[in-house]
Amino acid sequence: MAEENGAAPIIKRVRKVSGHAHHGGAWKVAYADFVTAMMAFFLLLWLLNATTDEQKRGISNYFAPSSVSDNNSGGGGVLGGTTLTAEGAMPSASGSPAILIGPQPPGFGEADAEAETRADRSQERQAEQLDDQELREAAARAEQQEFERTAVALREAIASSPELEELKNSLIVEQTPEGLRIQMVDQTDFAMFPIGSSRMDPRARVLLQKIAEAIARLPNSIAVSGHTDATPYATDRGYSNWELSSDRANASRRVLVELGIDESRITRVVGRADTDPLVPENALSPRNRRISITLLRRAES
Repeated sequence: MAEENGAAPIIKRVRKVSGHAHHGGAWKVAYADFVTAMMAFFLLLWLLNATTDEQKRGISNYFAPSSVSDNNSGGGGVLGGTTLTAEGAMPSASGSPAILIGPQPPGFGEADAEAETRADRSQERQAEQLDDQELREAAARAEQQEFERTAVALREAIASSPELEELKNSLIVEQTPEGLRIQMVDQTDFAMFPIGSSRMDPRARVLLQKIAEAIARLPNSIAVSGHTDATPYATDRGYSNWELSSDRANASRRVLVELGIDESRITRVVGRADTDPLVPENALSPRNRRISITLLRRAES
């Protein structure tokens, strides 16, 4: 009918859709990149929070090394051109990063430096101890020599004095661990103090004067002790050899001070009674009655 009337035929196209179109996997790659970037971002935030300012500067210097070249490139002048970056060092886009000589991150080499410092201090202490020990040994040797010279000078002074000729056996000079000990000892025919008295005999005073002259120049402290024999001291007042030996030691101290010895040098005055005999096998020997004057070693005083 349409053809007969001369009109064009109408054609309808119908598209049949069966199911859904297949989706590709590109979104998975994009999502994985996004997750990786976020992980890197949060890791960077954690690192920035966990590091100190000095460590951050060290890391920055490590990844942005400075170059010592000029800014201009090419032939210089008009043809030299300019750079797009700020004036100064230009970071390298390729190649390995350079290591700068500058402030190092904290902790770099600290253990080695601390160990080296401890070793240096240990060596210094050892050197100081050696120096102190050498000084003490040198001082002890010098003191020993002074004691020897004093002993020789004292013996010569006694030998050259006619009035003390008979008392030369009453003088005993010896070195002990405590110091130089000078002892004034009674003899059978000579007593420094009358029996039961602390009043010094004039000849004993002359002998003590020679001792004072010999030790006056030395700086050592002085200890004085008095000794008696074992003869009991009979008295109804309770006075015994302890009091007698103490009184004789103190009387000797007073004479030494009168003869010019500085009183501050005398640091000990004691009475020993008969507890420290010079002749142990004979407790009644007159040689047990004595006055001991000791120049104390400086390490002991």
